[in-house]
Amino acid sequence: MKFRKKKFFENKIYLSYKTWYKIIIGNKLRDKRFVRDHREGSLKLEQHHQLMRWAIQCTEHVLPLLKDNIDDRLANALTIAKAWEKGKASVGDARKASIEAHTVARETINPIMVAIARAIGHAVATAHMADHSLGAALYALKAVKNAAKSVQAEREWQNEHLHPDIAELVLTNRDVKEKSFKL
Repeated sequence: MKFRKKKFFENKIYLSYKTWYKIIIGNKLRDKRFVRDHREGSLKLEQHHQLMRWAIQCTEHVLPLLKDNIDDRLANALTIAKAWEKGKASVGDARKASIEAHTVARETINPIMVAIARAIGHAVATAHMADHSLGAALYALKAVKNAAKSVQAEREWQNEHLHPDIAELVLTNRDVKEKSFKL
């Protein structure tokens, strides 16, 4: 999916994507350290791949909570996330798979399944924006909480699986975002 030349902004002013993007980054809605270096951020490709690997690990670690009852769309999303991490899928493929995973979350009433579907949706969306990896980890924690398991033990597991090159970036931002998850 290509970005349109113009973006419709809340105040009904049409802006180019580059201008819109600078406003978003300029207002610090996203930590610029999660923005790839080719988009005026500081995140290198290898770090982006490390965030994807970690997000996949976080979601796969909580999959047993579903007891082998995984929707095909979720399995497909994980497959695409792994393919993107290896350079064999496009960001567009990942975005489509993310949308499908979030559709699964909207279609179910099981709170564990909802959290895991959202975790997978964020994991695969990490291809598009690296900070979605935080959403994958936080929704995995939410799934653990919904299953009445130890959130602290899961958080420690996640921390142990962080690559040293991304640990500080993830830990400082996860603590901030975690407040909205009510864990």
